[in-house]
Amino acid sequence: MKKLLIIGIVFTGLLFPSQITAQKQEIQQLILNIEKLAQFKQILKDMKKGYEILSGGYNTVKDLSEGNFSLHETFLDALMQVSPTVKNYSRIGDIVNYQVMLVKEYKSAFGRFRDSKNFNAEEIAYLERVYDNLFKQSLRNLDELTSVITANKMRMSDDERLASIDKIYADMQDKLLFLRNFNNNTAVLALQRAKERNDVTAMRSIYKFNN
Repeated sequence: MKKLLIIGIVFTGLLFPSQITAQKQEIQQLILNIEKLAQFKQILKDMKKGYEILSGGYNTVKDLSEGNFSLHETFLDALMQVSPTVKNYSRIGDIVNYQVMLVKEYKSAFGRFRDSKNFNAEEIAYLERVYDNLFKQSLRNLDELTSVITANKMRMSDDERLASIDKIYADMQDKLLFLRNFNNNTAVLALQRAKERNDVTAMRSIYKFNN
């Protein structure tokens, strides 16, 4: 287009020499305006391209973030579920059995000690507090176990659930061992007192017989 304008200027100069000076500035201004228009169009084109890139980038980031959130949400939802691996873990049954044994053994022992007449009222009350505290702690273990193996209660992986079950198992095992050791020591004390009482009774009988 510039070439056509230049040819036109030369042609006009040849035909109308007197008009060259008057039209020269107008033609130069026209050329500048055309160049500015072309530059402006390019600027608009670049701006449009930049907007498209920016918009596309935003949508990409938005989609990725939403996708990541969906994955994260799916992961968290999975942690709320309980797999068959956890549900069928043998130590769950062992924990329940420990609880049953603990209750049966402490009730049986307490009944014997209370009826043996080898302990006074204060000592019986102490034994009762020990057994009651142990029983309440074992119930807390069962509550914790229920939470671990119940879906939608705790966000935990299978490994975390199994580790928690192992911890509860060890804790219940310790309680049962403590109970049995406590009962054995109390039983030994009861036997000693029974023997002492029998010895005293025998001595009294001998004394009465001799007199």
